[in-house]
Amino acid sequence: MRHHLLSSTDLRASAARIATVAFIAASIAPASAGSILRVPALSAPRAVTQAAQRLSPGTITFTFITLDDQADPTFNQLLGINDHGKIAGYFGSGMPGHPNKGYVLLPPYGQNNYVNENFPGSAQTQVTAINNRQDTAGFWVNAKNQNFGFIRWHGVYTSYRDPHTGKGTVNQLLGLNNAGIAVGFYTDANNVNHAYELDQSTGHFTAIVPPGGTNATASGLNQAGDVTGFFTNGSGAVVGWLLKGNTFIDFSFPGATSTMPFGINNKDQIVGEYMDSAGTHGFLLSNPLGPRVRWQSIDDPNGIGTTVVNGINDKTQLVGFYVDASGNTNGMLANPSI
Repeated sequence: MRHHLLSSTDLRASAARIATVAFIAASIAPASAGSILRVPALSAPRAVTQAAQRLSPGTITFTFITLDDQADPTFNQLLGINDHGKIAGYFGSGMPGHPNKGYVLLPPYGQNNYVNENFPGSAQTQVTAINNRQDTAGFWVNAKNQNFGFIRWHGVYTSYRDPHTGKGTVNQLLGLNNAGIAVGFYTDANNVNHAYELDQSTGHFTAIVPPGGTNATASGLNQAGDVTGFFTNGSGAVVGWLLKGNTFIDFSFPGATSTMPFGINNKDQIVGEYMDSAGTHGFLLSNPLGPRVRWQSIDDPNGIGTTVVNGINDKTQLVGFYVDASGNTNGMLANPSI
């Protein structure tokens, strides 16, 4: 794990695998060592199985619950959860006849508690984030398979596209906090990914360029504005990163071949997925800045080696998905045992 302490003045200038049409690996030009560029961009127009998993001492015990919208019980992914237990996700694999369709799932998580949420006129929608004010964010896909970010703020949908996307076809928003700051990425015409923040109140984009790597995606943020994501480092490995104030760190799950964070809460607990020789696993990273950094591997008992954790709230409830023995992708809620 590497720390980069930044000067009080950032350099500024004006200007899963999760989804069928999601995170695309590419490359961007690295920033100079030890610096983070936050570059303001031009504004844009405005059913259930349970199991308990016990791990090594000092880790958290979780109870796992499978949650699937019966509109398509073969494919569900849960991508975000707020402190009220409301969950953002979608069903549908994106294959012909099974388009992505977004939803918000409310407690107590019965079939009648799935509320459809799709960007008006979209061919496909994924709801990737939900804040404590019940606002949501995600992305939608048109008939030409172009991706656009969206925020549903006070019930009103707005579509977003970073103007630097050029002839690229991908914009996705992946995190949203109560202040209306969202994070995500775009892919340009050269298949290069660029991480950014977006202020929904102004429509202004701010580019995030972590030092020492390429191919940056911003995938989650908390109420304090701490941002997490992943990029390709100088050795060619996909690793996680955290930007907290003027401190940037990159990190990898011990022994992993790749590490991809997807969510962060106000305690700076980070969740995501890592890959090793045994497959794909979720992770929970606590105290990423130390002094006692703690990693925990997360596997749903019904999907060991196929588990991804996408979201976490301040109660340390986790959401994500796993693939079962029949090849179905199932939504997952993991509740900590107190």
